[in-house]
Amino acid sequence: MSTAQLPVAPPTPWVDGLTIGQVLRETARQYPDDDAIVFCGPGVRVSWSELDREVDLVARGLLALGFVPGDHFGVWATNVPEWVLLQFATARIGVVLVNINPSYRAGELKFVLKQADVRGLALIDHYKTMHFQEILLEAAPDLASSTPGHLHSPTFPRLRWIVEMRGHQPSFGLSWYDLMSGAVSVPQACVDEVAERLNPNRAINIQFTSGTTGHPKGATLSHRNVLLNAFYAGQSQRLGPRDRVCLPVPLYHCFGCVLGTMCCIVHGSAMIFPSECFHPGETLAAIESQRCTAIYGVPTMFIAQLENPTFSKHDLSSLRTGIMAGSPCPIELMRRVTQEMGASEITIGYGQTEASPLITQTRTDDPIELRVGTVGRPLPGFEAKIVDPDTGAELGDGQQGEFCGRGHGVMIGYYHQPDKTAAAIDRDGWLHTGDLGMRQPNGYYRITGRLNDMIIRGGENIYPREIEERLYEHPAVEEVQIVGVPDHRFGEEILAWIKFKRDQQATETELREYCRLGLAHFKVPRYWKFVDSFPTTVTGKIQKFKIREQGIEELGLQDEANIETA
Repeated sequence: MSTAQLPVAPPTPWVDGLTIGQVLRETARQYPDDDAIVFCGPGVRVSWSELDREVDLVARGLLALGFVPGDHFGVWATNVPEWVLLQFATARIGVVLVNINPSYRAGELKFVLKQADVRGLALIDHYKTMHFQEILLEAAPDLASSTPGHLHSPTFPRLRWIVEMRGHQPSFGLSWYDLMSGAVSVPQACVDEVAERLNPNRAINIQFTSGTTGHPKGATLSHRNVLLNAFYAGQSQRLGPRDRVCLPVPLYHCFGCVLGTMCCIVHGSAMIFPSECFHPGETLAAIESQRCTAIYGVPTMFIAQLENPTFSKHDLSSLRTGIMAGSPCPIELMRRVTQEMGASEITIGYGQTEASPLITQTRTDDPIELRVGTVGRPLPGFEAKIVDPDTGAELGDGQQGEFCGRGHGVMIGYYHQPDKTAAAIDRDGWLHTGDLGMRQPNGYYRITGRLNDMIIRGGENIYPREIEERLYEHPAVEEVQIVGVPDHRFGEEILAWIKFKRDQQATETELREYCRLGLAHFKVPRYWKFVDSFPTTVTGKIQKFKIREQGIEELGLQDEANIETA
């Protein structure tokens, strides 16, 4: 039985064999005066030649502090201009960028800084109620008595430098101005010399998985991993130097710093950042004012824009394409994005951080039924297959099993976690995603859920995605999430959380009947809850485990939840 694989498209991608720094240099040479970056909030606009020069300055500043290839430098911030500068500056001199979730509290920050051997950390002062310096000192109180360059923390034995990117400069850290001022002591030739020796197959980025259970794991990616992924992801959208990509997605996540910034440097497209964190109104305003041709986001972001009170007031006629990814996309939502937002060539991408991140993607010229109903075909140079989760045997078309991928995007491994790496990547190089999917005869894939999301009710396997798709078709439903909750009789029962569209309502009885008309009786939810919002990660991914936990509490199912099973 053959696996689905597309031949590598000739010619070989121009980025193959290059480092991130070399790709940026070439793009700046080709399009020196074109917009590279626009940050709408602070009003920052930078051309490609200006970006290239700024990156060199930051790289020289890092060399002045003693950073060398292989060192680890963490960035803990929202979407700010300095984040992008540090991403490219660290890559230019071979320093490994460690992405840190800006929503982390002290315990999570402490784990990541120590586990990833972070030697330098850049942070912002605050965002809304998050005060980053206070959280850092809570994680390591002894930093308060240290001085820049002489940090002594038993908790973080490798940490030497703290850089405050904006706001109040701590006594133990440098300001951004200090970092840039240090560049004068290092000639440009030093940067060029270091950059020349770098290997594109070496680690350049550590991105931590969300860690919904246990501690997060640091997926280690190479220059080649992210550049090839960015090349093909952009090619699938037909991106070029005239495109302007709206990026409301967070930079710390692979959606922002690979499909976003890397896609743009590879294809010469402008990066447009509407705000520090996602805001639907500001995103719509940025699309209009900057004449964006592409828009990125997870499904919840698109729903928020479509349902925003200002939606009809914005001119979105410039939109053509983009990527919707990060979690399963409801078919009805995809139709609304193509028709109401006008992104008629928007693509669906599927993958995970461990794959740098895309494994499959639809193309702009795919028929609409494939772009709204599948996650596309494997990227060139990637293979995919569906296997039986219990036996590992490869399954045929139309059979549901675990989705596995193999190719240029598969991570180097989890940093300092060889056992977890071996559990994720088998001896033949296949990445086991933990997602359920099936392949269609035409080579396109559908993702049907997570292995651990499956509900088993009275011996029947129930996949939440099927029920969610049915409810998304109801005219009053804006968003829906289906989870399983414990039940003494059936083992599990189905709980539906429903958010209605503005000025729309439906009763539990109406929704039950709607499900009953389109689904088998055992798939009709027993429990219903009408909500205004869902628990989400900072990237907008809905956290089903929290919905389940809250459901158990509210429904008084603690005893059932504690029943031991084989």
